[in-house]
Amino acid sequence: MKIGVVKETHPGEKRVAATPDAAGQLIQLGYEVVVQSGAGDGANYDDAAYFEAGAAVLAEAAEVWGQAEVMLKVRAPRAQAGGAHEIDLMRQGGYLISFIWPAQNAALLQQLAAKKITTLAMDAIPRISRAQKLDALSSMANVAGYRAVVEAAHHFGRFFPGQITAAGKIHPAKVLVIGAGVAGLAAVGAAKSLGAVVRAFDTRPEVKEQIMSMNAEFLEVDMAEDGSGGGGYAKVMSAEFIKAEMALFARQAQEVDIIITTALIPGKPAPKLISADMVKAMRPGGVIVDLAAEQGGNCALTAPDEVTVRHSVTIIGYTDLPSRMAAQSSRLYATNIMRLLADLTPGKDGRVVVDMGDEVARAATVVKDGEITWPPPARPVPPAAAKSKPAAAETKAAAAPARPTTTAAKPPAKSRAKPFALTLAAALGLFGLGLVAPPEFMRHFTVFTLSCFIGYMVIWNVTPSLHTPLMSVTNAISSIIIIGALTQISSDNAALMALSAFAVLITTMNIVGGFAVTRRMLAMFKR
Repeated sequence: MKIGVVKETHPGEKRVAATPDAAGQLIQLGYEVVVQSGAGDGANYDDAAYFEAGAAVLAEAAEVWGQAEVMLKVRAPRAQAGGAHEIDLMRQGGYLISFIWPAQNAALLQQLAAKKITTLAMDAIPRISRAQKLDALSSMANVAGYRAVVEAAHHFGRFFPGQITAAGKIHPAKVLVIGAGVAGLAAVGAAKSLGAVVRAFDTRPEVKEQIMSMNAEFLEVDMAEDGSGGGGYAKVMSAEFIKAEMALFARQAQEVDIIITTALIPGKPAPKLISADMVKAMRPGGVIVDLAAEQGGNCALTAPDEVTVRHSVTIIGYTDLPSRMAAQSSRLYATNIMRLLADLTPGKDGRVVVDMGDEVARAATVVKDGEITWPPPARPVPPAAAKSKPAAAETKAAAAPARPTTTAAKPPAKSRAKPFALTLAAALGLFGLGLVAPPEFMRHFTVFTLSCFIGYMVIWNVTPSLHTPLMSVTNAISSIIIIGALTQISSDNAALMALSAFAVLITTMNIVGGFAVTRRMLAMFKR
């Protein structure tokens, strides 16, 4: 089968659905790849790179549409300037892989179904563990979050990090990130790397540890309500919670310099989180970057695709942030598509096989064989293991015959007697040793026993996450016994000299190895 890649016709879109590297990998899967000339120019991928990868480069888009059986795109098909629709250029019964947004484009689905084009929406990939490699939404959100900080820094006009100079002290910029999904976490990381003081808010409590691990402050409202929704998204919160979070945002607006909003709820307009009064309360020169601008915006004053200044605050409403880093975005998106096609080509023979029994393929397929298959069926909820196990145990216990209680009472008596007997034997042994051993031996033995006890208690009470570095450095420090070996190595007794030399060798290995392992492990925590 032939795979086609055309230049995106959406205004300002610079991304391309397949990079030269991805095209080469698709060819290895058995496909032929045809690319429109200039398709990768916006992402700095020239025609020569595609040709070297083994793809055919055609001059006109119509040639690619006409030859390709599988079309790869970034944006959904749209009407052309001359009036013709891109769907009209596709082959009957072909395949399309692209962002589709099926919940918002019912008419587009009807057009695709009418031409029996099997369509896989990259925005419908389920957010489950085995589909992470295909998750184009996360790939693009990662780029958007990073780019949001770059845009904010460009319009802010001041340093992000704090400085002390001969001309005076410069306070660090304060950044508030609302929504700690993929885009939000990328924004937090980028802002922290630039030296800003970062605060983040999210309705999902599970992201708190992620925020704090990035050395940012996690903001909370004084209400116990979980905002976790399906598919890794947040859900609509209660009126009381919304009132509390709006009060929090109002206070933060007076303190921070930059606000980056990323809040979206699938199938719904973007929630309004920053009111006009909050914008007015911000410091002059402040910046708001609204990543939800395409869905209406989180800020009441956001103008999609525009940069506006209201109350001396710059509000950025770009809807093409991933396209502003076209080379990086194209590479990530092309990799997502290539891996999807690898899964859809089980025979590695260049033939697409859409298995509707596969959870990932079923969720991504929005049109198949002339039928609209969106939305996919709800994922089955597995029965709770915690509930099923006790029920099974109760059934088994009820079916089992009654047993005499006397047999169950004997084992505990034995289990208590055994440790007592061992302890008594050890005590008698030590008492007997004390009767025959010289006083010097007993003094040293007492110190040794206390050292073992104290060392055990110290290690036992250490946080488990610190055990490995602690154990390695303890091994090194404990080799102080090398001093004793060195004092005996010059003994006239040949056996004692040999044992001392062996002790020096072992303890040297312990010292060097302990510190080397400790240093290597601690380096894992450095950036």
